[in-house]
Amino acid sequence: MTDRTPLPGAVRRAAARIDAATPAGRDRAVDALRALAICGVVLGHWLVTALVADGTALRAASPLQYSSGLAPVSWAFQTLAVFFLVGGHTATRSHAAATARGTSYGRWLAARLARLFRPVAALLALWTVVTVLLLLTGADLTTVRTLVKLALSPLWFLLVFAALTAATPLVARLHPLWPLAVVLHVDLLRFGLGAPDRLGWVNLAAGWLVPYALGAAWTRGELERRRAGWLLLLGGTAATAALVAWAGYPAAMVGVPGAPVSNLNPPTLAAVTFGLAQCGAALLLRGWLRAALRRPVAWAAVALVNLSAMTVFLWHQTALMAATAATLPAGRLPGLHTRPDGPDWIAARIAWLPVFALVLVGCWAAFRPWERPVRRSRVVRVHRPGRTGTPRPKVEA
Repeated sequence: MTDRTPLPGAVRRAAARIDAATPAGRDRAVDALRALAICGVVLGHWLVTALVADGTALRAASPLQYSSGLAPVSWAFQTLAVFFLVGGHTATRSHAAATARGTSYGRWLAARLARLFRPVAALLALWTVVTVLLLLTGADLTTVRTLVKLALSPLWFLLVFAALTAATPLVARLHPLWPLAVVLHVDLLRFGLGAPDRLGWVNLAAGWLVPYALGAAWTRGELERRRAGWLLLLGGTAATAALVAWAGYPAAMVGVPGAPVSNLNPPTLAAVTFGLAQCGAALLLRGWLRAALRRPVAWAAVALVNLSAMTVFLWHQTALMAATAATLPAGRLPGLHTRPDGPDWIAARIAWLPVFALVLVGCWAAFRPWERPVRRSRVVRVHRPGRTGTPRPKVEA
């Protein structure tokens, strides 16, 4: 399928090379779902994370604090369940392939964790230096805590994802209903029987294990029929609506500063059922995505996002904070330094999104080499030309 959109010839040629270097058997929908999940998280954070200039300090705030009507924003952009779904699918498939090749579990796990944690070193190094400089220059401690917390907040996700990756051989045959039952019982104890709130942290593993185990079921071929996608979408939507309407769960699917209960930290039953609905929608989209990504330019865009997924994820909050700090000398700018308490702030914040994206591109250019060399990409890997001068594509398992 060819692209009809007017694009520069160089872009078309580059996209065609990426398309030609991709094995015919690769499921492009998997990469598209991963890219959509990452982009959803980034846009969601940029839309609901505010840094309010309060005298000499910067404090974190959210427009969700001031308007419950904005809860649907979190429904659209809280896409972590899809990421765990894809992660469970690719990890179980990769482990099965490694086992068939005779690769040991230790070598397989070390390779996968290296892909996760190599970019973290750069983030920790930079923010260690920034934190020390802020403290030495007498920065307000509230500001320092706010910035460091936001910068390092993506790391909780990596720790959970790494733990689930390590458990992949055990998860490969696990039915998603088992971790779902754990989440249900934890919430019954917390909210129904007055158990300590700290018990909820059990759901940090159990809650994200549900979509991860769904990914393993996808690998086993149990989710290929569209009926499975519809069942997850409709059942998850109905369960979430009932929990919010009648069981008192918050409508926002992200943490809201000052709220007594968060659906995300740790995950609640409502967050998990909402994730099931998202996973159902993702499964139903697979056919459409496969067709759409036959277009070389569309596939090239998805492939490039996947090449830099961890860099984008780790640095997107830093990009937001860099833009906020760099513009402070200009005064309290709407949508950037002001309190997010009205529609004017939302309109202004949307206008700032291209600036955040531009700063993120700068972070990408500086820190992309920490993720992995392009030649070693799992999305597209092209060997040097052979005797005939034709590139030979190869994709890692």
